[in-house]
Amino acid sequence: MRVMLIGATGVLGTHAVPLLLAAGHKVTGLARNNDRAKAIADLGIEPAIGDLFDPDSLATTLRGHDAILNLATRIPTGTKAASKKAWAANDKVRTEGSASLVEAASASRDVQTIVQEGISFYYADAGDNEISEESPIEVTPPLKSSITAHENAARFAQDGRTAVRLRIGFLTGNDPLTQFQFTVARFGGPLIYGDPNGWTAPIRPADAAAGAVKALTAPTGIYNVTAGPIRKRDFGTVLAKAAHVRKARALPARYAKFLGPVAIFTRSQRIVATKLTEATGWQPAEPTPNEKWF
Repeated sequence: MRVMLIGATGVLGTHAVPLLLAAGHKVTGLARNNDRAKAIADLGIEPAIGDLFDPDSLATTLRGHDAILNLATRIPTGTKAASKKAWAANDKVRTEGSASLVEAASASRDVQTIVQEGISFYYADAGDNEISEESPIEVTPPLKSSITAHENAARFAQDGRTAVRLRIGFLTGNDPLTQFQFTVARFGGPLIYGDPNGWTAPIRPADAAAGAVKALTAPTGIYNVTAGPIRKRDFGTVLAKAAHVRKARALPARYAKFLGPVAIFTRSQRIVATKLTEATGWQPAEPTPNEKWF
């Protein structure tokens, strides 16, 4: 299969490249300029210069491609992550970028499959109950762009082609957001949010990327991509060890509301990814958080 990878140099994209190549796919990475093209070539795949927000530009780059794996995001890191304004660029990628991509792909005679990234955080708090793809969602303003991206991708399947939408868990590992969280923890900040007895659904970036690559073979639909759900208190123990702090502080939900988008992490989300495993055979290589994640 010839795959157009969007977001090749991102946290998930850099993990996806070797997995795609190992699976025998021919991979092209979308680059917005010559500098990004060089960075993509350095990953060992062919770059193609195009504008994610211009369907005509994308139409040219998509010729001859069977599938699109869209892992593009512009998620802010550090203290900016608590600011609504800082998420504007990411929202644009997920809303306007996904719409442009679907328009170009729908006009293509070659593209048959789109896999669109997304998040799992907008599931409603479910307490101790397991959360599947059919469970209720509760969308706050910072999360709406992920919903829009999925709605855009779903339109691609209206003429019988395949549109896979991913709800990816809380990325945790050797990535900028996790490392920033560790830095904050060393100054007394929290490592977990909400009730320590609640549930969370983390996943390593490498395992999330593997799930996204496997999703190229899945039927049209929505799929959770998470490792095994874990109690927040147990997850906090692992995080504290990785952050080199004595214990994981918990931020009560009544205070988290002042942190903008971060407040969503106070929910109890016992999310399972059984559907993706049954459809594709994917399983996380490291289903339980441990030192190898970091």
